[in-house]
Amino acid sequence: MSQSVMEKRICDEFIKFQRNLVGRGPECTKVMICRDMIIVRSTGVLTKEEKHVSGTRKGRALVKQLRMELRDTYVEQIERIICNIIQCRVKSSHGDISIRTGEQIEVFILEIDLEKKLKAN
Repeated sequence: MSQSVMEKRICDEFIKFQRNLVGRGPECTKVMICRDMIIVRSTGVLTKEEKHVSGTRKGRALVKQLRMELRDTYVEQIERIICNIIQCRVKSSHGDISIRTGEQIEVFILEIDLEKKLKAN
């Protein structure tokens, strides 16, 4: 599988997972394989309700806290999905969301340099 095909497959599965989890997917998602990392950047991730609540400082803090708690509940599932696609282990993952811009980022650290492996094939 080429790098671009793998990135597209991860992107499609990530969007599908988010839709099932939150009830809607992000407006735009991009996936990049960079050395031993997979970076997933999504825009337009907030629901109408979250946008409404995030009009105040306290509301933004609550939405961010809720989204980070939600991430804790699904991170192992999304790591397994990625492992199945790339056929190697995810050592760790990190994520954050900007309530102000509605952007979310996920970074998955792999046990191998996947970019190098894909270029060698």
